[in-house]
Amino acid sequence: MNESRAAVRYAKAVLGMAVENKATEEVETDMRKIMATILGSPELREMLGSPLLKGESKKDALSAIFKGSHPVTEGLLTILVENKRISMLNNVAEKFIILNEARKGQEVATVTTAVPLTAELEKKIQDKIVQLTGNKSNLENKVDASIIGGFILRVGDTQYDASIAHKLENLRREFTNSL
Repeated sequence: MNESRAAVRYAKAVLGMAVENKATEEVETDMRKIMATILGSPELREMLGSPLLKGESKKDALSAIFKGSHPVTEGLLTILVENKRISMLNNVAEKFIILNEARKGQEVATVTTAVPLTAELEKKIQDKIVQLTGNKSNLENKVDASIIGGFILRVGDTQYDASIAHKLENLRREFTNSL
């Protein structure tokens, strides 16, 4: 099983526990704190991925770092250590946030463009997302000059690629196949 699928499974289980305990907001706050802490600390990332450190050492360190977290979050840390999956903590936290926002009808839509979006264009994309999905989404703009022009829109599991690079690749493929 690849790590992303496993992270989704753990995130779904944690979301189920959080809903059951009526603590989704608290657990989401914990998950955002976990992501920010891991992202901001190369030492923590190294520690989580190190096969040399024992699971208990990792668990003790995480318990100290995230002291005061909700019991559901603490349970996640424990189960990831026990299953030797603690290195995927950041992925699980990210998937939890995405799943919880989708549950609240606040999916994150990611639009990748060659240049930053203007406010007017951002509004048009937001309107189109509402028209297509029926839900308002938080729009995240990623800038990637390698797509040359156009955009790539990703909402949930759906992706629409209208980039120039994608169209050029399709043309190259068609040309190669017709020879």
